[in-house]
Amino acid sequence: MRPDSAERIAETGVIAILRGVSVEDAPDVAAAVMEGGVTALEITADTPDVTAAIEAVADRVDAAVGVGTVLDPETARAAQLAGAEFVVTPTVNRAVIRTANRYGTPIAAGAYTPTEALDAFEAGADFVKVFPAKTGGPAHVAALGGPLPQIPLVPTGGVSADNAGAYVEAGAAAVGVGSAIVDHDAVEAGEYDRIAANARAVVEAVATARD
Repeated sequence: MRPDSAERIAETGVIAILRGVSVEDAPDVAAAVMEGGVTALEITADTPDVTAAIEAVADRVDAAVGVGTVLDPETARAAQLAGAEFVVTPTVNRAVIRTANRYGTPIAAGAYTPTEALDAFEAGADFVKVFPAKTGGPAHVAALGGPLPQIPLVPTGGVSADNAGAYVEAGAAAVGVGSAIVDHDAVEAGEYDRIAANARAVVEAVATARD
C-alpha cells in the first residue's frame, strides 16, 4: 500500500468513481481520469471482477487506487490483497473500519447525520463520506461541519463540476464524483478525451474554490 493514500485523496480533493467499468476498459478509463488531474480512483465493489479491475488499474496508473461500495470486511480484505489503497463504504460499518485500520488502509465511511459522522470518525474512519450528498446539498455539508470541524467530509452522490466548488466552499475536504467524470456513453464509445475533460473540469472547480 502507498503510505500517502490519504494525502493523495486530499491533494486534488477529487475521488473519481469507476462503477461498472469492465476489466478491459478500466485501465484506459483510469489513465484518462488521471490525465485530467485526478490522483485518487475508486473502483466499486459491485463491479464485475472487481479485484481483477483493481489489479489492472494499479498496474497502469500512478494513482491511489481504492475500492468503494464495501459492505463487509471480507470484501474489504479481498480488495486490499488485490492492491486497494483505500476503502470507501456507503454506511457506518465498524467491522469494515476495523479491517481497514488493521491493515493500514485509509477509509472513508459513509454517513449522513451528525451522529453517524461522529460514530464513523470515532470508530477510526479517516474521512466521512457524506452520502447521498445530493439530498442535502452543500448546505448539509456546511451544517455537519459546523459542530464537527475535526472530521474531513467527502460529499458523494450527485457531485459534478457545476457544484463541486460549492461543496468545497461549504467545508468539504474532497468530493467523490461518479458519472459526471466517468460518463458511460464516453466509455462505450472509447471517447477517453471526454473523460479526461470531465475530470479536469472537476479538478479545476475544486482548485478554484480552494483559492
